[in-house]
Amino acid sequence: MEAPREQVRMVRPADRTPGPSTPGMERQQAFSSAEMWSGFVRTDAGMASGWHHHGDYETVIYVLTGALKMESGPGGSQVVEAGPGDFVRVPKGVVHRESNPSAVIADLVVVRAGSGESTFNVDGPD
Repeated sequence: MEAPREQVRMVRPADRTPGPSTPGMERQQAFSSAEMWSGFVRTDAGMASGWHHHGDYETVIYVLTGALKMESGPGGSQVVEAGPGDFVRVPKGVVHRESNPSAVIADLVVVRAGSGESTFNVDGPD
């Protein structure tokens, strides 16, 4: 007997649930499974998140509006700046913080592939 197949699902903005919390960011979860997390992230203009990493998850971010400044590496010395239409990849376990240096709200689409806890807040980079 064939196992039942999952159905295609849709999540509207009003149906998203609060995602894992990091100071300075609002995460909204769309989908989550044992191997994947996806959602929407909003960062206010001029705001910076706390330092964190995503454990065994690899993360891909797509910038919809605003700007994304990603700091990582020793003392946060490695900096990537992205704008609308740009994709950013964050490897597993990389400690980083995100900020929005623009004058408008930054809206991001985030997809993570991996397993375990998806967000670990830390004091800072190595």
